[in-house]
Amino acid sequence: MRTLRTQVLIGFLCVALLVYFVLLGRIAVALIADGRVAPVGLGLALLILPFIGLWAMIATLRAGFAHQRLARLAAEQGMELDVSALPRRASGRIERAAADEMFDTVRAELDADPDNWVRWYRVARAYDYAGDRTRARAAMKKAVELHESR
Repeated sequence: MRTLRTQVLIGFLCVALLVYFVLLGRIAVALIADGRVAPVGLGLALLILPFIGLWAMIATLRAGFAHQRLARLAAEQGMELDVSALPRRASGRIERAAADEMFDTVRAELDADPDNWVRWYRVARAYDYAGDRTRARAAMKKAVELHESR
């Protein structure tokens, strides 16, 4: 049920963004049609924004779908990280020491098998649990690349 609500929310936000891009494009066209130098310049600059936004939305959705696919495949193989027994803070986040210990274990698995997408996926999740989002994204990108190149 939670997954369905999330998917509906994502769909709604994508539709809202598309409507926004159309409205932004209409304003840009109206500015260009004015004919004066300043409005034409603003209109041209404004016309670029919907294309950038559309590209960003599509890239984000593609990455999200790829990450979901890897999560499903890792779970089917029994390779998803089990964090249920790890101690948590009052906020619900995993305690840093426990996350670091789990990361060390997962990183050792990756060092032993660096060309395995599942190992990179697990490292990405461990980085995420440890709070290092930048490295988590980089590791997940590597996992997706390795999975797609198989």
